Amino acid sequence: MKKEEILEELRARGGRITKQRLLLLDVILSGECECCKEIYYKASKSDSTIGMATVYRMVNILEEMGAIDRKLVCRGISDEENEFCRDCTVYLEDETTISVTADKWNRIITAGLNACGYLNGQEIKCVVANV
Repeated sequence: MKKEEILEELRARGGRITKQRLLLLDVILSGECECCKEIYYKASKSDSTIGMATVYRMVNILEEMGAIDRKLVCRGISDEENEFCRDCTVYLEDETTISVTADKWNRIITAGLNACGYLNGQEIKCVVANV
């Protein structure tokens, strides 16, 4: 979801659009933070009155709305972000590694899911690694 869509949904749910919520939304959608604690530290540099409870409430609201997925480690799902994976390294059993760019890895996953008959013409929105 885009920032404007999120704000509209918040208003529709009766939520107030406060300066703290706007700041937290910007921090979350930046995709630079990997957990609520990082969101808190980054946001508190701009507004020292923000508390951890405010961060958790905002993350919960955004998750309920479908704007973010906690499994994606609090990273915003943005329409502009069409890549669902970053560069990665594949470790093989013979101790060798393969470095794969995000673009290549995305094509590998798409081709594999198509070959196995899972996609049925759909596009992948995101991939979540269950570690």
